[in-house]
Amino acid sequence: MSYRVGTGFDIHRLVAGRELVLGGVRIPHSKGLLGHSDGDVIIHAICDAILGALARGDIGQHFPDSSEETLGMNSLEMLKIIIEEVSAEYRIVNIDVNCICEQPKLSAYRNDMTTTIADTCGIVSDMVSVKFRTHEGLGEIGRSEAISAQVVVLVHKHRDQEEE
Repeated sequence: MSYRVGTGFDIHRLVAGRELVLGGVRIPHSKGLLGHSDGDVIIHAICDAILGALARGDIGQHFPDSSEETLGMNSLEMLKIIIEEVSAEYRIVNIDVNCICEQPKLSAYRNDMTTTIADTCGIVSDMVSVKFRTHEGLGEIGRSEAISAQVVVLVHKHRDQEEE
């Protein structure tokens, strides 16, 4: 059997005047994540984890922040494109997300994030884990200046694609 593991990480600064989107879900907050796209650190980390598992580069290679096409792009669209590119050969087995921030509190949005991620990746929601941690007041995350996400993804090569 051909399984592969990938990890992803992303961090973005919180700024006024932007909508906060995490895990594909809009979160009411006074600040949003600064980025060329919508800045969704959870989805960006998932994209990087999938690409890493398959040794296909990183999100910046596929969606450069110098491109007009990606300016303001919904990160779920990036994930959909990546899933479409790899789905003929691989399937996502599970996704484990760890989102680190002080504010806002996110546990009320866990189920929506889990469902959105699972639906976008074409897997059942119990194969997606979304967890939240604070940074214990340390650094830019601890000062509520940034939000980060770490992700681990397991993928499996389709049987008909496996080498004998």
